[in-house]
Amino acid sequence: MISFYLLWTGCYVVLLSRLSEKWLKFKPKATISKEFPSVTLLIPFRNELGNLPDLVKEFSKIDYSELRIILVDDHSEDGSFDFLLEKFHSDHRVRILQSPGVGKKEAIEFGLDAADSELILCSDADCSFSKVWVKEMVTPFSDPKVQFVAGPVISIGRTHFFQRFQQIEWSSILLLTQYFFSQKRPLMCSGANLCYRKSAFEAVQGYDQNRQHLSGDDEFLLKKISAHFGGQSCVYLPFLENLVYTKPQESFSSLLNQRIRWAGKWKVHRDLVHALSAFFSFLIQVIWVGTVFLLSLGSFGVLTFFTVWAVKVLSERRTMGKVLRGFELDFSLIDFLKTGIIHPIYVIFVGLGAVRGKFTWKGRSN
Repeated sequence: MISFYLLWTGCYVVLLSRLSEKWLKFKPKATISKEFPSVTLLIPFRNELGNLPDLVKEFSKIDYSELRIILVDDHSEDGSFDFLLEKFHSDHRVRILQSPGVGKKEAIEFGLDAADSELILCSDADCSFSKVWVKEMVTPFSDPKVQFVAGPVISIGRTHFFQRFQQIEWSSILLLTQYFFSQKRPLMCSGANLCYRKSAFEAVQGYDQNRQHLSGDDEFLLKKISAHFGGQSCVYLPFLENLVYTKPQESFSSLLNQRIRWAGKWKVHRDLVHALSAFFSFLIQVIWVGTVFLLSLGSFGVLTFFTVWAVKVLSERRTMGKVLRGFELDFSLIDFLKTGIIHPIYVIFVGLGAVRGKFTWKGRSN
């Protein structure tokens, strides 16, 4: 067992180094058209009254003249629709719609039908953006081969460890996202920060065949566009200017529920790479939890236990720290130590929950 864990730790360090190599340090130069294309920012919402005042302020920040905004209510029960209707009743740039269907996907499709632009930019009601976010997300579409652009998302707040834990976890998600995009086999993205051509959405028949699933409006569409147009048609922009901030989960149970909802999509993707990546991610954490058995192997086992965990935490700090610094975030060794200990157990809970397939989202259960 000692030999296994020494070899395993070496392989883990190599794996993180390989992933780190694919993280872009510098933004590649892109051709910027002098004519800014018309863009529709599409945001479905359900019971977001507490977030809407901040969202209204975010809209006023965005610097993009050819922007139209469509907000689609997915049967809110907290007065969200009435609040927005009153707030934007005289703003010709913003349309407030009520979805006749049920669920986020049907709300997006309803809003997309009402959009008169070719480029559709999507986000969520609890997000915040930079002044240049829209411009940065649409720039790659100057290449006619590009059909889909995804950007990074990370939670805000560093007041206490639980918030910092979520940001460190986000960095691992962003790292894996960038790796698979770089391999022209995009695996995942976030519906809080993506843009696509309306014609591409229509070409792959939108959410047909997966509309019944509560989650997956982002990844199902990514996979369909990638399969139809080729991996090179999908671009990931892991840069500060493209970053969208989302609000952190307020409790561990809500975080678990959210991650179980995300992870549960592996069963319906019907993609071998996706299934293997989910299984391998789970297996890695099981192996790390299994290091506790080293403590029963005498003094050398104890020494090995502390050695492999020290290497694990330092390697994760080096790799995830590289991602976080790109977004002007920095964390202490203690934060990475605590995250490194908690994260394997947390991932195992998420994995088991995903297999069970039960979660609650926006008052709806799966």
